[in-house]
Amino acid sequence: MTNENTLGPLRLARQGYFFVGGCYVDSNGGQVRTGQMHVEYQIPEDQTQAWPIVMLAGNTQSGLNYTGTPDGREGWAQFFLRRGYAVYVVDQPSRARSAHNGDKEALRVVPSKMIERYFTAPKLAGLWPEAALHTQWPGTGVAGDPIFDQFMDQVYPSIAQTPLQEQLSRDAGAALLDRIGPAILLTHSQAGAHGWLMADARPGRVKAIIAIEPSGPPVRERAQASAATARGSDSAQGNAGWNEDGALTKPSGLTASRLTYDPPLADGEALTFAKQEAGQQAGLGGGWLQAEPARQLAHLRDVPVLVVTGEASYHALYDHCTVSYLKQAGVKTTHARLADDCGIYGNGHMMMLELNNQEIAAVAENWLQDTLVQ
Repeated sequence: MTNENTLGPLRLARQGYFFVGGCYVDSNGGQVRTGQMHVEYQIPEDQTQAWPIVMLAGNTQSGLNYTGTPDGREGWAQFFLRRGYAVYVVDQPSRARSAHNGDKEALRVVPSKMIERYFTAPKLAGLWPEAALHTQWPGTGVAGDPIFDQFMDQVYPSIAQTPLQEQLSRDAGAALLDRIGPAILLTHSQAGAHGWLMADARPGRVKAIIAIEPSGPPVRERAQASAATARGSDSAQGNAGWNEDGALTKPSGLTASRLTYDPPLADGEALTFAKQEAGQQAGLGGGWLQAEPARQLAHLRDVPVLVVTGEASYHALYDHCTVSYLKQAGVKTTHARLADDCGIYGNGHMMMLELNNQEIAAVAENWLQDTLVQ
């Protein structure tokens, strides 16, 4: 299943793969390696940009999100290679080409119906009001459609324990930055948390973060999303709960794992939060911020951040809360709401695979050119 590519040949100076992170542990069957991260890299022949882009995929996903689309079009890796960036595409530890070798990590699988309702055919379920605006997924987005089936074939079991997945990805990501030097991070969904943690772990090494609908909202999940995730199914019905608070899952504000704040937290001290009652956009619920006076994110405040939100995604209901949290914590943050700010319509959560994926990549690349002084 391929579409003819009319963009011309893509010329590479070199390409390959390596692993970073990982350690030996004893398992039931003997000593194994675990926690390693697979990294696929491509260096363009005409490398004009000083800093490479590291691409991290979200929950249940892999680097395949960036190296092509289920209907055979070019992905974001090719887009940025054509514009002179070296590209490093990773698979999270214990997923896809980063082998799962541990005995203690529980894995969670996601059924096809949940993928349909949240990613590929949300308008059929109507779990949130904006779902009706979704138009950009190629094909019908339901099981049995060949494009959907191709996508479903690349949905992987994922570690169920969020703090553990964050810590593994943070440590392996830090090892990657140690190896390749300063870089730009492009994160999606669950991996948004990993991007904040990588920048926190390696101050000065992350030059910018493009956060595509990053893990959110801050502090507490929305009740609808919490319920569906807990059941591991698509059983949440209607659009009730999208503006109601669920579980406190991010005690560090943006992550389950600890971030570095200024003034620093004392041993055993927890952040305190306050509810923002009014959203920044009409009809959107408020989110959680730090109680004032707010602490600053010590290792992120010098990192420019772009948050990108699709018109029809469930993230359209709360990404503004993530942006508000970042700004309050001193992070220079731009919010690109694709429909309102860029005239790009109909996108869901998996926008890097959708029909207009190249237009969205151009939004991110234009922001990089406007923001970074190299």
